[in-house]
Formats: sequence, structure tokens, C-alpha cells
Amino acid sequence: MPTKKVPSDRLIQIFDTFSPATVKYKDIFDMKEFYTALKFWLHEYGWTDDFKNSPSNEWFEKYYSERHTGSVKEVRIWWRLAKQAPGSTKLKYYIDMNFHCIALGSAEIIRDGQKIKTNKGEVELKIFGSIEKLYEKEFEEDKLLGMIKSFFTKRIYDGYLSESKKELYQEIYVLQNFIKQWFKLKRYLPYEEAKSFHPSQAWPSHLKS
Repeated sequence: MPTKKVPSDRLIQIFDTFSPATVKYKDIFDMKEFYTALKFWLHEYGWTDDFKNSPSNEWFEKYYSERHTGSVKEVRIWWRLAKQAPGSTKLKYYIDMNFHCIALGSAEIIRDGQKIKTNKGEVELKIFGSIEKLYEKEFEEDKLLGMIKSFFTKRIYDGYLSESKKELYQEIYVLQNFIKQWFKLKRYLPYEEAKSFHPSQAWPSHLKS
């Protein structure tokens, strides 16, 4: 859900509550580098905090918790992001990202003769998307306009809303595949992938050094 309170009937959900876009990885990776790469991607695609309008994770990180068990920890993180729909002042896009790390701890590996300090553990990332119909707020604030809200949505905005849902779904799909690419997971892409400015710092065991 968006950071600010938005009536549920003004939101269009891109995924079912129990079926978000998901990425799961369990092996060796650098958590800090993953954070950096993910923040860079979101910044490049125009995602910011809904209030501070900042691409810095210190604003769109709405929740962080750690629970330590010996040398490892369980981590939960919530990011809440927003941006205006391209070419429209009447729609707003939202992405919710929920991280859950299990048994996350320190690790060391040898690559090209050099010792690298990194992390090992399991991370699951769930991505939800929604669209706010900003124009409905204008209708609700005007009694006369409120009487034609349903008609206006069905006749004027129906096609545009359908295209916007498709657009946000595709962007989340690209984000999901960027994350899979970073973790070196198998992907089936209908498009050519751009090279990332932040090379992967994940070392899955099934891939040779």
C-alpha cells in the first residue's frame, strides 16, 4: 500500500495479494552491493519516496528490523516507492517491496586469487504494484462531478487505465528480471537485457568460478 492513506476503491492492484512478483535466492551474495544496485535501478526509472521525493533509501525505507541468532540474523525491510504515471497528472504508480532475509551472516570467498568479504544467507523479495486514480479525488471533492464519476471512469478512462496497468506490470517484470540477473538466476526474457552499471556481487554455488 502507498505510504499515505488512499481509499481502497481509488487504487487498482496489479497483483493479487497472495501472488506478488517474487525473487528468492539462497547462497553467497553481498547485501550492501545488492542494495546499491537496486537503489540505482529505481533511481534510473524515476521511483522516489512519496513524501520526500528523494531516491535515497533513507526516505523510502519505511521499516527495518533485525533479529540475531548467534552469528546470523533475520532481517525484514519494507520499501515504499511512488512516481507519477508517464504523461499523466491523473494517475500515480506505487511499488511496495518487502525484503525478508533469513540466516544472513558474514562469509569469505576467494576469487581470482583475492579474498572477498561478503555475505551468505537467504533473501526473498516480494514486489507489489498499484495505481492511484487521482482524478477520482477531484470528483469526490465536487458533488456535481461525483455524480458522473462512474460514467467518466468507464467511458473516458477505461482504456487508459488498462494501458497503465499493463505498463506498470511490465516495469515490475523488468525490475524482477533485473534482480534475477543480479543474483545470476535463470530468466526467460522476450527482450534484450541492458548491461548493469553495478555488476553482480552474487556467487551461486551452481555456477563455476
